[in-house]
Amino acid sequence: MIDPPQFVDEAVARLRADIDGRAIIAASGGIDSTVAAVLTERALGDRARAVFVDTGLLRAQEVERVSELFRTAGLRFEVRDASDRFFAALRDVADPEQKRRAVGATFIRLFEEEAASFGTDRLVQGTIAPDWIESGGSLRDTIKTHHNVGGIPADSRLRLVEPLRDLYKDEVRAVARSLGVPSPDRQPFPGPGLAVRVAGPVTPDRVRRVRVANAIVEEEVERAVAEHTLSPPWQYFAVLLPGRTVGVLGDNRVHGEAISVRVVESVDAMTATAVELPRAVARRIAERITRSLHGEVVRVLYDITDKPPATIEWE
Repeated sequence: MIDPPQFVDEAVARLRADIDGRAIIAASGGIDSTVAAVLTERALGDRARAVFVDTGLLRAQEVERVSELFRTAGLRFEVRDASDRFFAALRDVADPEQKRRAVGATFIRLFEEEAASFGTDRLVQGTIAPDWIESGGSLRDTIKTHHNVGGIPADSRLRLVEPLRDLYKDEVRAVARSLGVPSPDRQPFPGPGLAVRVAGPVTPDRVRRVRVANAIVEEEVERAVAEHTLSPPWQYFAVLLPGRTVGVLGDNRVHGEAISVRVVESVDAMTATAVELPRAVARRIAERITRSLHGEVVRVLYDITDKPPATIEWE
């Protein structure tokens, strides 16, 4: 385990030594990129600029939540709405690996534009060890391509700076606490966003459905934690499944979609254990999702698979 204050001092010194001009920061609001942003701003001051991209693939109220987080952390940041670009890049893309590469390439092209306007070619990312380990390379098998590793186009003009590259999630959280970053234990959210929680084709309508379901899962899990009927889990979310399933709407047979709910416990994201939800919580989640997405989602399933053999996210 690292010594967080010592790591902060060393990381700031490395950033100052490595970046003699300006840099932009890919800041998603997750703990990894937020810690990278705080370290970079501490090292460079106003020579650093954090850019938060609204991809159209974010959770409910994510832009407002992340903006408040950055303000509390004292970060200088800008928000860029690029939802049209991301949906265009994902049009007719159903394969999970292609999704991650499409999202990664779209991010990089946007950050190339942002970097050029800021007068730099340096991009700071919150890449951590599981990202490049799971993305494969050399003698490692590819478990899944992380958008910020394997999704980067070979012809990118950006020079990447990754101050957290050798850390695991629990170590990043320890550094966050040392820096005073708010909510260091908040659950991870994948860089490609809801694109990888929509199994199969990604459309604005399918993203809307999984966003509604995901918000309900978060609300009910957090309610159970507050009522002390569930220990705080590592991650909890909804996935919209491909294909249609039969259901009943009034006296009529309908074909809607299905949602899978996943709640896991982990330490470093390299392994995970599926959490057993209290029956009452699972039932509330199912009832709220099918009622809120009336006729659109007609079945709710619960994923009880550990990692391995599964991964935490479905795609």
